[in-house]
Amino acid sequence: MSHHVGRTRWRRFAVLMVPSVALSAALGIAMAQGALAASFLVSGQRFQVTADTLTARGISIYGMVDVSKDGDHVPVLVTGARHVTVDDLCQSVPIDIPGPGTYTLKLTGGQDRPAEASHMFLDATFEAAGQANFEDIDIGIAQGEITKGPINPDDRTSRFFDFDPSGFGQQADSVRLTDVHVTAAAISAGTFNIPGMRVRIEEGHHDCG
Repeated sequence: MSHHVGRTRWRRFAVLMVPSVALSAALGIAMAQGALAASFLVSGQRFQVTADTLTARGISIYGMVDVSKDGDHVPVLVTGARHVTVDDLCQSVPIDIPGPGTYTLKLTGGQDRPAEASHMFLDATFEAAGQANFEDIDIGIAQGEITKGPINPDDRTSRFFDFDPSGFGQQADSVRLTDVHVTAAAISAGTFNIPGMRVRIEEGHHDCG
């Protein structure tokens, strides 16, 4: 399963990556559980994801550029995780409709039981957490040496992915984040289980939390 067919390597990505993990998860697409397609061109639309608590095992972090269907390049921080649990998940996507104006697609779940995802990749333009507790973190590891978290094997041979084994990366055995706020360009996962999932459309612009 190829992660992001529409992507190119961002050669000058040298920013200190904010420790975070992929999770949030919120796919504005129907996902209750099961395999999700992980190979796509991004829409270019940013969306917001929040969570009270996010816990992940097996983490990889590296810089990339996603490519939209229109050919626009979107610099992102990619966070991969082998397994994720999310408490009180929310995703909001603003939708501009000619005439009626702006509406918000909002997805929530994981209030009574945490949402769970496996083999997840989060492509973010902004990530923040009230508290981040990492176990066995390596900052500045070469991307080709990342072993604790996933990097999809198909990425290394994709014509859109010029993998630089000496590029800047991070990895950790696990992390626990609280008060999570993410602005994302895309999320993909092998499986995503969301107890109590609710999807609604609201008039106006409504962020999570």
